Amino acid sequence: MPELIHLEVVTPERKVFEAEVERVEVPGLDGELGILPGHADLVSLLKPAGLLTYHIAGESGEMAIADGFVEVNADRVTVLANKASRPEDIDLARALKLKQRAEDQMQRALSDPDADIVRAMIELERTSIELTVAEKAR
Repeated sequence: MPELIHLEVVTPERKVFEAEVERVEVPGLDGELGILPGHADLVSLLKPAGLLTYHIAGESGEMAIADGFVEVNADRVTVLANKASRPEDIDLARALKLKQRAEDQMQRALSDPDADIVRAMIELERTSIELTVAEKAR
């Protein structure tokens, strides 16, 4: 069995990350997917907001990802996400403002029967994950 698996994370704008990793955890729509080299072929939707974790030489790295797909085969994991943010790409001050805006939007949605509460919840989760990733890196 191979010891490493190739991980590639791509958004519509750019390739965000590419490396040979020991393992990766991806937020699949139906739950967390733990992927090791030699994994069975798989295609899954990603959660609307989640945390991708990868492991290289005993170290781990994280990135916030949102919406998209993951494709897995024995030697490769390809994440096609609408958004993917590595810690060094996240402006902490901006992330704080976006999270506050999402919290305000959630409060408004809770009191407005016509509001899209699911969308507000997803946005709050996405901004919370991005903020957490940014804070851990600093």
